[in-house]
Amino acid sequence: QVHLRESGGGLVQSGGSLRLSCAASGNILSIENMGWYREPGGSRRELVAFITRSGDIHYRDFAKGRFTISRDNARNAVYLQMNNLEPEDTGLYYCYAFDRAEWWGHGTQVTVSS
Repeated sequence: QVHLRESGGGLVQSGGSLRLSCAASGNILSIENMGWYREPGGSRRELVAFITRSGDIHYRDFAKGRFTISRDNARNAVYLQMNNLEPEDTGLYYCYAFDRAEWWGHGTQVTVSS
C-alpha cells in the first residue's frame, strides 16, 4: 500500500493564498503521476492538476494562472500553490498518486470566505 498525507488546508479570505502539500509513504516502487482533485460543496470529485514523474503538467481551466503544481521525486511529494483564491474554490482537496494502482489521501479542507 501507498499512503498519502495531505496538509496545508485552512480558512482564507477571497484573494488569499494557500499551499497544499502531500507526502507519500509505504510500499512505493515508482510513482508515475501525482496530482490534486477536489470536491467543491458536495459536488463530485474533479481534477485540479496533475504532474508526471518527468514533469509534464496538466491544469484544469479554472486552475490556470492561479494554481501551480510542483513535485519532489526524491521526497515522493507533490505541492499545490493556490493564489487569488475564490469562494468557488472551497472544498475538500485530495492528493492522488499512481504507482501500480491509484492511491488517495483523506483530503484537506480549503475554505475561502468572501
